[in-house]
Amino acid sequence: FKAYSKGMRRKLTIAAALIHSPKVLFLDEPTTGIDVESSRQIRDMIVELKKKGTTIFLTTHYIEEAERICDRIAFIAEGQIVASGTVPQLMESISHGHTIQFVTDKNSERLAAELQARFKESDVTIRPDHSLVMVSEQRIPLFPVMEFFHDKDVEVYEARELRPSLEDVFVKLTGIESSVLKKDKEKGDRP
Repeated sequence: FKAYSKGMRRKLTIAAALIHSPKVLFLDEPTTGIDVESSRQIRDMIVELKKKGTTIFLTTHYIEEAERICDRIAFIAEGQIVASGTVPQLMESISHGHTIQFVTDKNSERLAAELQARFKESDVTIRPDHSLVMVSEQRIPLFPVMEFFHDKDVEVYEARELRPSLEDVFVKLTGIESSVLKKDKEKGDRP
C-alpha cells in the first residue's frame, strides 16, 4: 500500500469504502494534497456516486470544489454551522441587488455621471480598471443601458453581471479573512 502514490492510496481507500455499496458515505478532504489528475478522478467518482443515489458528506477547504460537486453546502466556523443551503441560496444571502460591469471605449467620470443621471435607481461608479459598474436593487434592463451607450457613441466591449463568489459568501458570513483561508489551503497541500 505504501508503494503507491498518495493519490492512488486515496482512490484505493475510497474504493474500499464503496465495496459494500453504502447509501451514505463520509469523505474527509478526499482531494487534499494530491495531484490534479487524481483530484479530478476523485471528484468525477463523487459525482457518479451522487447520480446513483449515494448521499455523500464531504468536508473540504476547497470552496470551489464544494461549489462544483455539492447540492447543498454548510459553512462551519469555530465548530458551528453558520449557514447552509444550495449555492444560489447562499449567494443570495449576501447579495443585495444586481451589479453589471461594462467595459467600453470611453469610460470617464462624465460618462458615469450621465449614466447615473439617466438611471437614477442605480449607483454608477468607475473601477480602478476603468470599467463602469452599475448596482441596483432591481434587475438592470440591458436594452435601455445599451441604447444609452449607443446614443452617446460609446462602444461596449463587454457587459457582464458580477456576482459574489462562494468564498465571498463564506468570508462575509464567518468573518474569516481570505488570507486565513489561503493559509489553510496551503497547509492541506503539504505532503
